[in-house]
Amino acid sequence: MEKNIDKPGISQVDMATMPLGWRHIKVVLVASLGQFIGQGLATLVGIVIPLMQIVTHPELSSGMQGMLGCISLIGIMLGTVVFGRLSDRYGYLLFFRLCPFIIVLASLVAVWIHSVPVLLACLFVMGFAIGGEYSLDPDYISELMPVKWKVFMVGVAKALASAGSAVVAAACYILIIHWGTASHWASLFLIMTAIAALMLVLRMKFAQSPGWLLSRGERAQAEAAARKILGPDVVLPPAQPAAAPASTDESMGMFVRKNFAKVILTGVPWACEGLGVYGIGIFLPLLIMSFGLDSLPAHATPVEHVTSSVGLTFVLSLVMMVGFSIGIALLRRVNHLSMQAWGFWGSAGGLGLLMAAYMLHWPAWIAISGFVVFEMFLNAGPHLITFILPSRTYAVADRGTGSGIAAGIGKTGAVLGAFIIPVLLRWGGAALVLTVSIAVMIAGALITQVMGRKVDGADGHL
Repeated sequence: MEKNIDKPGISQVDMATMPLGWRHIKVVLVASLGQFIGQGLATLVGIVIPLMQIVTHPELSSGMQGMLGCISLIGIMLGTVVFGRLSDRYGYLLFFRLCPFIIVLASLVAVWIHSVPVLLACLFVMGFAIGGEYSLDPDYISELMPVKWKVFMVGVAKALASAGSAVVAAACYILIIHWGTASHWASLFLIMTAIAALMLVLRMKFAQSPGWLLSRGERAQAEAAARKILGPDVVLPPAQPAAAPASTDESMGMFVRKNFAKVILTGVPWACEGLGVYGIGIFLPLLIMSFGLDSLPAHATPVEHVTSSVGLTFVLSLVMMVGFSIGIALLRRVNHLSMQAWGFWGSAGGLGLLMAAYMLHWPAWIAISGFVVFEMFLNAGPHLITFILPSRTYAVADRGTGSGIAAGIGKTGAVLGAFIIPVLLRWGGAALVLTVSIAVMIAGALITQVMGRKVDGADGHL
């Protein structure tokens, strides 16, 4: 190897081909905290809503519950676009630190002021900052990983979202048991404060994005940033000829018409997955109580019902982690479209088992098994694959636009799912929720299989 000209005696290693090391793992862990807190917030909202109804806001309608469930997702949709554009202009590092700082402030306001309008505003702001995380985190990870580990490590970061759900559910369970009352529900947002503060501290020693610096022609600064993050022996790969820019004359309508199959393949299943991850995921404690799975006597207090449902939510969050782990293990070995399609089919099967147990009054363990199957397949397949599918489907020249459209469709599905679950519960109870959810999972499977065949080369490289 060549000697590092800045530090004699140190051998150089190419960032693109170097072995995976502990500094790469550190990058993944620090960057993926954005995914961690995003899923954690979704879990927290689902726990806070029934607690609010017990002591502070018993008047909450199903529509307002849906709005509380989806408002942070609306913030995420906007934050992804806004912070993505700002980071392209001003660099990643500023916003990599600013996003957790915003979450700290918004979560503290939610602790101090307990009105529904203020809570809606705080959830929107936290979601807005998390949207920035969703934009920045995979970019940092992807550009700093060795080439052969890029897709895998972005998948690992997404998988760590399930850990956020489990940690937040466990923390809420412990705190609610300790308090023995629902009156301290607002203090649960201190969990968000603590996670975001940890994110901010860990990122203070981070460096600017080497890729962003290179895009501005600042190769020396990019080399310095890479060395600060990955070690003093790291050098950037030789400069490559710039790729031909995508046509700026092409309208969005023209792009969609030209890439219709790809737009449907990467966007609509992501929207279907959004109902499972966010619709069912956010309102999991409420659904557990609606299905009668908390196994408590008739004289149990409302707080005891919520506490029991939160405990089961924690268990199902662990199942999410197992599902993600299975997906990560298969990611480099199995066709991605097959993983996504069978994940949807398995999710539908799990919900079907849950529905049969609910309608036929089977033992609770069978219904819980249905939930387990649903979470396992959803997270091993669609929840993981929809996140990485756009970058594997579009050519480089179209990747930014294509990924943006896919994410927009996906988050729209998540917002609709989070809003409609409590409304469906009011209209037709748990049976209607399950019927609609099963239909959406089947739609995701069919669209993946049918449109996957229409995308050139999809069966070969996805």
